[in-house]
Amino acid sequence: MTIDEQLAYLRKGTVEIIREEDLRAKLEKSARTGTPLRVKLGADPTAPDIHLGHTVVIRKLRAFQELGHTVIFLIGDFTGLIGDPSGKSATRPQLTREEIAANAETYKAQIFKLLDPDQTVIDFNSRWMDTLGSDGFVRLASHVTVKQILERDDFAKRLAENRPLALHEVLYPLVMAYDSVALEADVELGGTDQKFNILMGRNLQREYAQEAQVAVIMPLLEGTDGVQKMSKSLGNYIGINEPPSEMFGKVMSISDELMWRYYELCTDTSLEEIERMRAAAKSGASNPRDLKVELAKRIITDFHSATDARAAEEEFNRVFKRKETPDEIEERTVTAGRWKLPRLLVEVSLAPSMAEARRLIEQGGVRLDGEQRSQVNDEVEVTTDHAPLIQVGKRRFLRVRGQSLE
Repeated sequence: MTIDEQLAYLRKGTVEIIREEDLRAKLEKSARTGTPLRVKLGADPTAPDIHLGHTVVIRKLRAFQELGHTVIFLIGDFTGLIGDPSGKSATRPQLTREEIAANAETYKAQIFKLLDPDQTVIDFNSRWMDTLGSDGFVRLASHVTVKQILERDDFAKRLAENRPLALHEVLYPLVMAYDSVALEADVELGGTDQKFNILMGRNLQREYAQEAQVAVIMPLLEGTDGVQKMSKSLGNYIGINEPPSEMFGKVMSISDELMWRYYELCTDTSLEEIERMRAAAKSGASNPRDLKVELAKRIITDFHSATDARAAEEEFNRVFKRKETPDEIEERTVTAGRWKLPRLLVEVSLAPSMAEARRLIEQGGVRLDGEQRSQVNDEVEVTTDHAPLIQVGKRRFLRVRGQSLE
């Protein structure tokens, strides 16, 4: 690719590149000297599961990798002890070293569904932070003013609303910025919620007489509800380790308009092809449902396989077009006896809480052996001989078998 073509390729889906002229200069220098750029993406291992929202920046990391640059997936095992305060109105609970190590292992397994493991550097910021020492940390802190730190919107907002702001949270942007110094990063990627931290990295590199990194800012992907950003806690996520049939159904549930954003941020489809598909859907030449099926298959192929994508489509058609039950249904065991329906849904993880279970039932989203149940006081007899089929929503099926305590 020419430099212009590389820039166009890297620009796809970005919110902002700070500064694009700096990125051009870095790409030109890399081409001239044969030295690849060092491109950093940091992730705190606060949760073990990666969803499509996380993959937006990982895909951009892969784009740099495809252009021959050195990509560094930095696991913030030290910053994970602090907890990323970005966008939070309250102090996050701190993780233990053991929790962080376990989550980091699952991260490594998942990112290689998109990245080439042979061309990816995995690093941990404890490598330099654990050896910095108290005197080194004080010298590091001398490069940033309190005023600079408190310019962060969420910090300023907490102070204005008289909500607690712990001192260790204030140190988070400083530590993240120092990661860029330690790695001598040429480029750093992150979502819009990380913009302040990444720009602080640019400033701190100048303080350490390094060339400032380029900030490539990516959007936060809306979840399946089309409103809130994708989040496991909000239940609007599509996990990359979820079964293909579950992923397929979730993609099919998004709106036709949101589909184009998923095409742009969650697939390798070119902007030109997306515009052609969009024009075809608008003119009636293509059915939006068929384009959504293709989107689901492309996403599943990336994280599972093309065979799994075809099987998921067939399963979806069997369940929703022909109103049949799935071929394979997970089975869970509970103590045999009579269960209140809301309590049973929580027990088998079909609802995260009693309140959510009651809401699902009252809104007609629960079926028992094919019969809709809308009364929260309904009871379910679960025995060792009969495993009732519970359906929640359109896609979730589960058989529940009783287990004797004897």
